[in-house]
Order: sequence, then structure tokens, then C-alpha cells
Amino acid sequence: MFIELLGISVSPMQEDRLVDALESLIGPVHVQPGCLECRLLKSSTSEERMYVLARWETQTDLIRHLQSDVYKRFLLLMELSAAPPIVEFFNVFEMRGLDMVEAARR
Repeated sequence: MFIELLGISVSPMQEDRLVDALESLIGPVHVQPGCLECRLLKSSTSEERMYVLARWETQTDLIRHLQSDVYKRFLLLMELSAAPPIVEFFNVFEMRGLDMVEAARR
């Protein structure tokens, strides 16, 4: 699984427009092949930072997304960022849930 994290800083005056633009892209991303999840998040520590978090089944799915017209629109929005945007990709080799909590608390 691959995790994509995109962070964009925005001035308070443009926040509503950026949220609307990002929300309009969440649905099209979510229906792309291999997309397990796509969410828009607002930072709890920075009122000016919005995040898009997406999880991809395979690297091929992620690359297809990065080559898509939808991602081109993300790139255009990143250019509007008030600070350098955050673009990070994580390759997840193992995913655990409550079993890890149980093991850690034994």
C-alpha cells in the first residue's frame, strides 16, 4: 500500500475557495482504480494548512493517479500555496490495528 500526503497552505481569505476546489477533486480521486481512501483534512496545529490524504493499493495505481488530469489540477492548486507545499509518499509494508495495541500493552 502507498500513502500520498499533500499539504497546501492558504490565506484565511482564500480558504473557502481552496476547500471547495479540493473537495471537488476528492470524489474523482476516490473512484480511480486502486484508490482505497481519499480525504480532505484540516490541520489542528496550523489554521492555514489543508491536507489531502490518499491510500493506494499498488505503486502502479499511484503512478496512474500522478499521471492523471485530476492530479494536474492538484498541481495547479499547489502553485497557489502560501508556503511550499508538502508532497510526501509512503510505502507501507505492513499494516496493523488493535492487535498491535494489545501486544504493546501486554
